[in-house]
Amino acid sequence: MIKTLREAWGIPDLRRKIIYMLLLLLIYRLGTYIPVPFVDTAQLQSLVGEGGIFGLFDILSGGNFSNFTIFAMGITPYINASIIMNLLTFAIPALENLSKEGEEGRKKIQQYTTYLTIALAVIQGLGLTLSWGDILTEKTFLTVFTVVLIITAGTTLLMYIGNLITENGIGNGISLIIFISIVSRIPSAISTMYEYLQIGTINIIQLLLLIICIVAAVVGVVAITEGQRKIPVQYAKRIVGRKQYGGQSTFIPLRINMAGVIPIIFATSITLFPATIANFFPSSGFAQWVSKYLAWGTWTTTILYVILILAFTYFYTAVTFSPYDIADNLKKQGGYIPGIRPGKPTSDYLTKIMNRLTLFGGIFLAAIAIIPIIAGNLLGVSMQFGGTSLLIIVGVALDTVKQLESEMTMRQHSGFLK
Repeated sequence: MIKTLREAWGIPDLRRKIIYMLLLLLIYRLGTYIPVPFVDTAQLQSLVGEGGIFGLFDILSGGNFSNFTIFAMGITPYINASIIMNLLTFAIPALENLSKEGEEGRKKIQQYTTYLTIALAVIQGLGLTLSWGDILTEKTFLTVFTVVLIITAGTTLLMYIGNLITENGIGNGISLIIFISIVSRIPSAISTMYEYLQIGTINIIQLLLLIICIVAAVVGVVAITEGQRKIPVQYAKRIVGRKQYGGQSTFIPLRINMAGVIPIIFATSITLFPATIANFFPSSGFAQWVSKYLAWGTWTTTILYVILILAFTYFYTAVTFSPYDIADNLKKQGGYIPGIRPGKPTSDYLTKIMNRLTLFGGIFLAAIAIIPIIAGNLLGVSMQFGGTSLLIIVGVALDTVKQLESEMTMRQHSGFLK
């Protein structure tokens, strides 16, 4: 592997892409040390420490949210805008037609996504600033406008950096930004575990069991992320003039976890929403009821969490995967699944297979998501979003390695993993 990396570094074009990517990621990390004015970060960190959905924001932003730097909102508005545009593409015929127009259509949809990202960033920035008026050292129109403008500009800059990495570097830029944000918290997490070990909150046996669980979870995530069901496809022979076309065999790869980490993010947001609202009214009866029945880690929220993950897994898979379109394209191209008639029978067959795979993938996502909750309850420490972070880290690492291997293959070098 060291030899392969050395060979990759020896390719001028590939070396330029790697350096370009690292420089842009360095710019992002430097921005995490630039604070936003007029914000009492000590009070904000105490609010984030209470848990809730803001803890998830802080994890995905790499601590920028609790420190309220220029990247306080991270890339979350862009993620939300991309998900909304993906859903609208399947719901609005005009956008669906635009997505089928090739590169020009993709650029147009990307432009709409950019506008929607800025709009969501402004709305989210106003919501954070106005809802948490106490964290502002001066609550005036000018201070609110300044804070919202700075964090909106920070999100826009992150989106621009991510797109530059995707176009001119290695890997998906947006995913790499989230990856770096989460990885940057690992030293802090290790330090916290060491402190727990020093003060006796956990013992060495519990720590070893925790490490074993993390390693097993990583192996499981890699296996499921890479796992797929290959549906065989046969193309009929066609004679056009004096040439024969078709007759070859191929397959349709159906991924086990087609929804990725999105169901966990959605389910986490909804599950923690009542606790987040209760934080604004700490002395109310609603806050006491939420603390008793809907606190994170209770049986009620854990069961609700699992149900929501399964529901969102099916929903997102149904939105992004269309068995009807695949069956229709196979029929038009003279392809068929052996033993299955073209048309509706093929669509029904793919639907049945996908439902089974989605169920297994949803159960896996739920297991990865609740293992940190169970481990946290057993150890008596907070480990709320370990599953989400693990899925993102492993998924982004695998995708980046695949792209680097592809780049090397195109240059007639051996694979990255060999």
